[in-house]
Amino acid sequence: MKGTFKGSAWCFGDNVDTDQIIPAEHLVTMDSKELAKYAFSKVVPDFSKRVKQGDIVVAGRNFGCGSSREHAPRALMGAGVSCVVAESFARIFFRNSINIGLPLVEAKLRVSDGELVTVDLEKGIVRNESTGQEASFASYPPFVMMLMEKGGLVPYTKEMLGC
Repeated sequence: MKGTFKGSAWCFGDNVDTDQIIPAEHLVTMDSKELAKYAFSKVVPDFSKRVKQGDIVVAGRNFGCGSSREHAPRALMGAGVSCVVAESFARIFFRNSINIGLPLVEAKLRVSDGELVTVDLEKGIVRNESTGQEASFASYPPFVMMLMEKGGLVPYTKEMLGC
């Protein structure tokens, strides 16, 4: 993980639940690349074929609501999504994402599918490069930034334990 991300926007609305992110019938693995094949498959059937490394999901309120499954952020990471920008997140999705190293940004950004978005975690700015519109957000505390840079809670803990 690095502090700045730039990618094409994939736009979704409010209350995107974990079943929309990764349908329940595909929860038979924790392999991010396998899960990625089915990310948003019932909402945007060709998402897994069209998403590119570094793309950014942009959504409305309560992104990641529903079941408390870690599979949802894993599927997004496996698909190449570098960051998710939303007005708000379900708390369990937020925590699961941080725990596995997927950056989330709470900001309201007007953007259309395919427009270029830049997220600077250190400066706390997200920008629609197509329109110039910017939104600010609270930067992560240093410990959380470090946790995500190490790939999440498990790699951090293994390093701390010398495993």
